This record gives sequence, C-alpha cells and structure tokens, in this order.
Amino acid sequence: MIDISILREQTERVRAAIARKKFSCDLDAVLELDRQRRQLVTDAETLRARQNAANQEIRSMEKGSDAFKIKIAEMKTLSEEVKTAEARTREIDELWRQGMLTIPNLPHESVPAGRGDQDNRVVYEWIPEGFDKDAPGVPHWDIPGMSTFLDFNRGVKVTGAGFPFYRGALARLNRALIQSLLDEAVKLGYEEIQPPHMVNGASATATGQLPDKEGQMYQVINEDLYLIPTAEVPVTNYFRDEILNEADLPLKFCAYTPCFRREAGSWGKDVRGLNRLHQFDKVELVKWVCPKNSFEELESLRKNAEHMLQALQLPYRVLEICAGDIGFPHSKQFDLEVWSRGQKRLLEVSSCSNFTDFQARRAQIRFRNKDGKVEPVHTLNGSALGMSRTLAAILENNHIGNGEIVVPHLLRSRFGEEKFTLVR
Repeated sequence: MIDISILREQTERVRAAIARKKFSCDLDAVLELDRQRRQLVTDAETLRARQNAANQEIRSMEKGSDAFKIKIAEMKTLSEEVKTAEARTREIDELWRQGMLTIPNLPHESVPAGRGDQDNRVVYEWIPEGFDKDAPGVPHWDIPGMSTFLDFNRGVKVTGAGFPFYRGALARLNRALIQSLLDEAVKLGYEEIQPPHMVNGASATATGQLPDKEGQMYQVINEDLYLIPTAEVPVTNYFRDEILNEADLPLKFCAYTPCFRREAGSWGKDVRGLNRLHQFDKVELVKWVCPKNSFEELESLRKNAEHMLQALQLPYRVLEICAGDIGFPHSKQFDLEVWSRGQKRLLEVSSCSNFTDFQARRAQIRFRNKDGKVEPVHTLNGSALGMSRTLAAILENNHIGNGEIVVPHLLRSRFGEEKFTLVR
C-alpha cells in the first residue's frame, strides 16, 4: 500500500508513475473516498464534542426540570447521530481501504521504461570457464531414461497435470539441491526458517497476492486459507503487526517450501517438462531493511542469488525488469535466467525484488529508528533458486550422453556420487 500522504500531495506524480506500469486504478475515486473519510471523522468528532458538552451541562441541572428533560432528549438525538456517523465512517473507511489495495507500488526512478518483457535490459552475463553454449544438447524430457525418474503420467493420475513424481536418483538430486542451497544461504548470513505451507487471506493481502493474483492461487474450500505461491508470503508475514528495532536491521531469513501455482492460461512449448509446474520447490531469501539502505540491500540480494548459480557452474544472465513488466507490489526487480543447453533457451530461476514500504504498510511491519520515531521497514525477497528449472538446466548442461549426468561439485557430498545414469 502506498503512503496516502504521497497520493494526496503528489497526485500527478503518482498518476504518472502508475502509467509507467501495466496496471490501472481509479485514483480519483480513492481520493474522493479519502475526502469523505476525513470529513466523516471530523463530523463524528464534532458530534462527540457536543455530546460531552451536553453531559457537562446535565450535571449542573436540576433532575426532572423542563430544561433537564429537554437536554436528555437532545442527548438521545446526539447519541443516535454519533452512532450513525461512526457506522458511515466505518463503511467509507472500508471502501477507502479496498480502493487503496488496488493501487500498485510505484516503480523506482531507476527502473527503465518499457511496456513488456521485450524491453527488459540485460545488465550482466556469466559463463563458467570452458562452457560452450552452442554445444549440442538434449531437452531434459528427451534424455534417455528420464520418463522413469520424472513421472508425469502417474502425477496426472494421482493429482493432475503439472504435479510430477520424482523418483530415485532424480529425487535425491532435487533433495541435494535444496539442502545445498539452504546451506549456502546460511553461510551468506541468512537465518533458516521453516514456514507454514498455507496462509490466511490477511497474509496474502499483506504481500500483494490479494487482490491482484486470486486466479493464480489454490484456495482451501470453506476456509480463508491459500496454498502458498512462494515462501515470501508466510516469511514476510512473520513480523506482521510488529515493531522492530533499527539496531536489529537488516533481518535476513531463508526458507525452503514447495510452492503451488495454478498458472492459469499457460500453454505451449514453454511449459514442457520441468519448465512450468503447478507444484515446485524453491529456496527463498527474505529481508527486512532500513529504507535508506534498501536499494543497496537489493544489489546484495541479487549477488546472493547469483552466487547460487555460480556455485552450481550454471551460465546465466541478469535482467533489469522494465516498468511495464514489474509486478504489482514491486518497486524494482531483477530476474536471473539460466541457460538451458538442450532447449537452447534461457529459463527464469530467480526474481530479486525491492517492495520498498508497500508490503510493510499493508502488513504493519515497522521499526523504531534511533530518534524513537516509528516508520515502515522496506521488504525484499529473492529466489535462491526455483528448483524445477534449475534442475532442468543441471540435467541438460551436465548430460554427457546416453542418459548419464555429471553431478555439480556443490551437490556431490550430499548426493554421494560424481555422476549417475537414468538408463536402467
């Protein structure tokens, strides 16, 4: 949620900033509700002041006198007017809050202009020494023996499309990947946390999934619960409605969770195999930071995610996402895309974002600064990494033929072997 004072005082700046993004909202309607809300608060306060004054007068009157009876009648009328004003204030306040929730975060001034992914800027590329991007490769779904270890057919039978079974060596490799990335995150100074895999509507609203992404989340019938689309949602809400101390910032957590996304409308070649699933694993990095340091912390977060790809010896590039392509709650965003040798294309495996105070205002996550003033923190998060596409890149880039896969050095101690074969 943006700062209402900025909307009031810099309306045209807000209008222009939102125009840079792909979202739209009725700012004039929200401002009118804000005007009504403030007027109703003033009116209610005036009525309560009259009520208090009448109370004082009654104390000095003779009980049962004509003046006393007139004042009692006046008090009853005032009491009803106060109740009506308070009810109307609550009604308008809720409409105002719902309107505020439709306003996206403002893109940072450094975010490049653009209307879609074609306008995103490549800001960095990394290729391991000796890696040949043009060498022939096989898409992971065509690697010999893969269908035994990555079973989509039985996943469809048991649950539905996009919910595969991982078996044997592939299940072990995925587990080794999760554990190794968590270990790397801890080495980088993140505290590991194991969050719930479901959240309530208040948590989903706080991080900006609601009301923007209802159609992408799985909801529990008859309960206000959602399966998480990312660990960002429960972890960010860990400090909801709390006041932190500036001396404790930045706070940095890492978490592994399965993630659940309906991915409505996805189709075509980009969704084959592990490219796009309804359930996938991810290690997430989340930060709560001082506003004055938040964009430096974003650069650090991005470097942490890049560290994971370099540790896995996977070639990648970093995209600075343009204003027309960043998400609803984002102020600035970088995506990391890994090279997939078999598919001859790049796969997004991480998104590193600064939400400034947008999520914190919704979640009421604040900190007390050195002067004793309480203000919203800035929240950041980044994937480190999304397992399914990272696993696809590992399989394709390390396939040496005939279903034989070389295990990256980072994973060998946990996996227990230098290479394995998918051919039985």
